[in-house]
Amino acid sequence: MKILVTGGAGFIGSAFVKIAKERDYEIAVVDKLTYAGDLRRLEAIKDLKFYQSDIIDRNAIKKIFEIEKPNYVVHWAAETHVDKSIIDATPFLTTNVIGTQVLLDISKEFNIKKFINIATDEVYGELDSEGEFFEDTPLKPNSPYSVSKTAQDMLGRAYMRTYGLPVITCRPSNNYGPWQYPEKFLPVIIYKAHKNDKIPVYGQGLNVREWMFVDDNANAVLQIMEKGKLGEVYNIGSGFEMQNLDVVRLVLNILNKSDELIEFVADRPGHDFRYALNTNKITSEIGWKAETNVINGFSKTIEWYINHINWIETKLNDLQELWKKVYLK
Repeated sequence: MKILVTGGAGFIGSAFVKIAKERDYEIAVVDKLTYAGDLRRLEAIKDLKFYQSDIIDRNAIKKIFEIEKPNYVVHWAAETHVDKSIIDATPFLTTNVIGTQVLLDISKEFNIKKFINIATDEVYGELDSEGEFFEDTPLKPNSPYSVSKTAQDMLGRAYMRTYGLPVITCRPSNNYGPWQYPEKFLPVIIYKAHKNDKIPVYGQGLNVREWMFVDDNANAVLQIMEKGKLGEVYNIGSGFEMQNLDVVRLVLNILNKSDELIEFVADRPGHDFRYALNTNKITSEIGWKAETNVINGFSKTIEWYINHINWIETKLNDLQELWKKVYLK
């Protein structure tokens, strides 16, 4: 069986490619190679077809389908950074909505077996200190990013209902791990702590996220592709919740650094307080559950970044401008 993986040179997409190849799937990757894409993530993977293309380019994507004739499409390609969506929402709406439409249209034309549409837990909005999101919880996105992913999510399900396209929707929680582009929270903490720089923390650091190791998510999506029911939605979560401030303190403790590096900055506009996913459905129907606890996962991730500081530093010019814009005093 052949899988067409969009965004396969990205952080989570590349982890999925690696795991799918280990299961002997034939893989073709489509990736625009934006600032967050990196072919170094795929260097160790053998017998991989790669196409550099933008998913909004209908003609290019159709030619790839004609060449590869995939059985499955696993759609990871997206603009993902909330802060950037607040600065300019246009690329998020273009890639996440129009790009998804292009893929759905062409998948319908080529009668693919399954289309795995990767959304996010942020489609649900936010929770207070209690409760959790179920797959039938109403969607209430709060940032331009999460609105674009909600549109992607709903568009896929509309194509299932309207055209019979075999879509399955995945809503993962917050991912972390090696190779994550260092605009995201955990790589920023690790890099700045390693350099003894001040670590920016939004507001009072009380916002809560559910932290899932990237390989656990990739494994879940592969199992959903193999066993999931058409038209269904599956939450993918770890159950490991932590306040942002506690995440920073844990990293500082592992690196033997002082809490004095913490610097509280103005909160993100519209910052969701908490996400938490109920995962009974994926456990009962698919037989999946997260295997990596936060301590082991964070330790493994920190070790990787310390050993790959040079990789982070190749990205620093772009990151310095972003940090100036989003971490407002």
